[in-house]
Amino acid sequence: MNHNILIIDDDVELSQLLKKYLELENYKVQVKHDGQEGLNEALKDNYQLIVLDIMLPKINGFDVLSEIRRVSGVPVLMLTAKDREVDKVLGLRLGADDYLTKPFSTSEFVARVASLIRRYTHLNSFGTEKQEEKLVFENLEIHIPTREVLVKGEKVDLTAKEFDLLAFLAKNKGRVFTKKQIYKNVWEDEYAFDDNNIMVHIRRLRKKIELNPDQPAFIITVWGVGYKFGGE
Repeated sequence: MNHNILIIDDDVELSQLLKKYLELENYKVQVKHDGQEGLNEALKDNYQLIVLDIMLPKINGFDVLSEIRRVSGVPVLMLTAKDREVDKVLGLRLGADDYLTKPFSTSEFVARVASLIRRYTHLNSFGTEKQEEKLVFENLEIHIPTREVLVKGEKVDLTAKEFDLLAFLAKNKGRVFTKKQIYKNVWEDEYAFDDNNIMVHIRRLRKKIELNPDQPAFIITVWGVGYKFGGE
């Protein structure tokens, strides 16, 4: 299957380079060079991954991401020329699944893309794999094949990475994982391990599934170690 990728970046030369390398991996790639055109294309919902730059004409990347997250949980890999922690954290809080700071190597870029798409398409497919289709806890249901989450019977919209994180912890209920172990299993990546990435996703996920995010019942912090899933 040829997966569809949308690149939204006003750097024409870089965009064409990334497009070339992705097409060598048999991805189908569309490129847009401003925020408005990129957003219009993204909302067509034909993509398995969106590569999104922060600094864009017409609409900046943060605003584009916010609009995408209103309607879609498609994985988003953000690109930024600024090596600033605040940009990374803001992007993650708005729903980005991962980020790369320019300049970066094409090999690292392709690896990040492959990891995000692999996780998204694997957990989003019914497949032939034997797995528990539904995890049920008090006030919380996680439907694995359809990637749906219900809190008190109401559907909650999660990003691809938020769902992956929740499903991983819930499937291993009661087991304590370090942040690095979580990153390796959910992001399938060790070399890019980042504490902030984990903590932002945990905080965002708690706001969506916990009745009281300040006193979480499901995603529990084990001080000095990491996190565990503690639902009954």
